[in-house]
Amino acid sequence: MNIDNIKQPFIQNFPGDFSNNPVQRNTPKVLFSTTLPVGFENPSLLIFNENLSEEIGLGKYESQDLDFLVGNNLPENIHPYATAYAGHQFGNWAGQLGDGRAILAGEITNEAGLKTEIQWKGAGATPYSRHADGRAVLRSSVREYLMSEAMYHLEIPTTRALSLCFTGENVVRDMMYNGNPQEEKGAVIIRTAESFLRFGHFELISAQKEYNTLQNLTDFTIQNYFPEIQSEGDQKYKDFFERVCQRTAELMVEWYRVGFVHGVMNTDNMSILGLTIDYGPYSMMDEYDLNFTPNTTDLPGRRYAFGKQGQISQWNLWQLANALYPLIKDEKFLEEKLNDYGNYFWQSHDKMLCGKFGFNELLDGDEEFFTNWQGLMQEFQLDYTLFFNRMENMTSEGDLKSTFENISYSLLNDDSFKKLEDFIKRYQGRLSKNTISHLEAIELMRKNNPKFTLRNYLLFECIEEIENGKTEMLHKLIKALENPYQEIYPEFSKKRPSKYNDVSGCSMLSCSS
Repeated sequence: MNIDNIKQPFIQNFPGDFSNNPVQRNTPKVLFSTTLPVGFENPSLLIFNENLSEEIGLGKYESQDLDFLVGNNLPENIHPYATAYAGHQFGNWAGQLGDGRAILAGEITNEAGLKTEIQWKGAGATPYSRHADGRAVLRSSVREYLMSEAMYHLEIPTTRALSLCFTGENVVRDMMYNGNPQEEKGAVIIRTAESFLRFGHFELISAQKEYNTLQNLTDFTIQNYFPEIQSEGDQKYKDFFERVCQRTAELMVEWYRVGFVHGVMNTDNMSILGLTIDYGPYSMMDEYDLNFTPNTTDLPGRRYAFGKQGQISQWNLWQLANALYPLIKDEKFLEEKLNDYGNYFWQSHDKMLCGKFGFNELLDGDEEFFTNWQGLMQEFQLDYTLFFNRMENMTSEGDLKSTFENISYSLLNDDSFKKLEDFIKRYQGRLSKNTISHLEAIELMRKNNPKFTLRNYLLFECIEEIENGKTEMLHKLIKALENPYQEIYPEFSKKRPSKYNDVSGCSMLSCSS
């Protein structure tokens, strides 16, 4: 790999601590601290993303590159650092946070001018580790590697994964926070993004009243990541906030399209670029449930449940608005844009559902149709992905029993099938109002409804195999997630087996990693 061109433009532009001291501490008035990866004596490579490496300008992997992938023996041009940010966690102000397990190597630019930040996750403690060890376990690292790549191939904005390595050491974690810590295999993942800037970076500086730095950071962000903004003065910051709102709404709608539940939408886990970031206790939707949260830490309130993600994203944007107010200085404007957010989100959401159902435009009555559909999905616990796959072939009422009984997580009776039959008749009536052909409607559905989603039980089985020295399922999952709109492996296109209903890591997870 070509790592000689990695630069540190962020630390060249902002105040920081260059002490290379990983000890937990407050770092007021700085945005980063230089810190070195801890280093590992016996690392080994599990998987390397050749396509991504070529795309971002690093080139092909060679055996000597293993050192870089785990943060060992770094060349002189790389000065690793961790950034400081703040955030609201589960609705409460948490003060200074920061990259507790993430260390930035810097930024690389490919031949086309594409800039990409490169970051180790699990390479040791930083000043922002909050008394933790900064390591990561294999379990969470496999989940992040595979899911971030799955989201990319689903065409959803996301961070990506470059490599996954064993560290050669064990890490102690209490997976369910129930007083039963256990040793697990340690791992380091390298993840990439155009930028890892979060809402929390802006919140921290604003809370510290470092308004000059806040302005510098916002200018830096606009110049580097929002080239469409050409305005000046206060209007520039207004346009910036409006664009962040749009990107955030569009991301939420994409999550709903594929049934993704993030699980921990704290403001420090929100990308300023509208990327999916920080894959912790996430889940793809199995049975449709607006109240589903995959995060045990989110119980009993279910703040970050599937059906609340749009609402929570708006709440998080309120916090960003408060942080940016010293630059925008227009309370009425901010309130207007935040109120508009809900309208924009729901318009985009309903347009997305039209695509999933094969409707070429939103008509009067569609909102009621969607509400009725949601009620049926929840009542009969129908599998979200499989439901739409079945609907692609639903040219008439057909045999409802064979169509739906194998995608329900509950027992369907005659009354259930009668309700489903009525729904299908209504659906066929709505399809007849399209101004496109039936074949075009089917094609529209196929573009919007994946055949494969990376379910938690599949990840659970894959992780078990890797821990036992096997990688066959890992490579099958990678091939499947790279082709999510095709059915590469039919055995993956089935509902979650009942034996996994109450298994930790399949139905619910904690934030432990």
